[in-house]
Amino acid sequence: MYQRGLKDIVAVHTNIAAVEGDIGELRYRGVRVDELVPNLSFEELANFLWTGNRSNNYIPLNNDRALPKHIKEIIDSLPKEISLMDAMRTAISAYGHKEFNEKSIEEQAVILTTALPIIVARHYRNKHNLPIIEADQHLSHTANYLWMLTGEVPREVQVEALETYLKLTMEHGLNASTFAARVTISTESDLTAAITSALGTMKGPLHGGAPSGVIDLLNEFKDPSSIRTIVENKIKNGEKIMGFGHRVYKTEDPRSVLLREKCSKLQGKDAWLDLATIAEKEIIDLLAEHKPGRKLYTNVEYYAAAIMRSINMPAELFTPTFSVARMVGWTAHVIEQQRDNTIFRPQSVYVGEIKEEINS
Repeated sequence: MYQRGLKDIVAVHTNIAAVEGDIGELRYRGVRVDELVPNLSFEELANFLWTGNRSNNYIPLNNDRALPKHIKEIIDSLPKEISLMDAMRTAISAYGHKEFNEKSIEEQAVILTTALPIIVARHYRNKHNLPIIEADQHLSHTANYLWMLTGEVPREVQVEALETYLKLTMEHGLNASTFAARVTISTESDLTAAITSALGTMKGPLHGGAPSGVIDLLNEFKDPSSIRTIVENKIKNGEKIMGFGHRVYKTEDPRSVLLREKCSKLQGKDAWLDLATIAEKEIIDLLAEHKPGRKLYTNVEYYAAAIMRSINMPAELFTPTFSVARMVGWTAHVIEQQRDNTIFRPQSVYVGEIKEEINS
């Protein structure tokens, strides 16, 4: 059976996550995300995805936030014009040293998950000629990321909003980057190679592309009174309304529902989130009015963009931040693949011209 792009082909049986697009449901380890995300920190949820265990007996992500000396030297030697995604891929690949490889794959997963936001922040500040901010062992995983990027202790509203986004995007089934990681580890390669494959895949705009289109849309709204006119003009001109509609979900994306709820709870604390919340309601009504039957719902990129904008995160950090979250899912899948491994080896069908051999 041939399906272009392996669409709808089942390649893996997994216990990590279930993405039910028809009913708009996402489960981590069998538990709906709306039950997990409000009650577990990023660190606790990462542990749950890795092990299925919700106990407090796990390696925390702030035990050792110091990058190895050679990793720091590699990052600092990179040309400033190198993208953050390329810098991340280069730094992660350099973890394939003896001391790291002697650790269990579970310990390696914790190390790489801890390291990635530190790598992002270091290269970002180098690129912009800013002094390096060292990690703060006392801050949470999310708060420390914001601290290292900005050098300012983040406001609670910023940490809450970003952490909700990170928890909701840390895993989403057999997406392109996760599949790449599983294919790589299926050859009996190692974790750093698998994560390097995933990062290379995430860099592609069809997968990890930043939701900059949503930012552009929200930037057009000077105030709530302008929303209807702007959106109606876009619909009439046949323009796509960024942040609405999803390839998998045929109803509301459960991640966008939870992000909306978080933004609603933070209403009045951030003007940008307030505008995004009002705009979403108006846009949904207009889409239902002008495109009846299309079932265009808000996707996770809409509120992701709103949250990123509310914490003044530059667009170049969107995909790296997505990767900071998805590192948990990648490593969980690599661990699962390694425990019951079969190398991926799909078939191809030659469709080119058959030529007779020409004798000279």
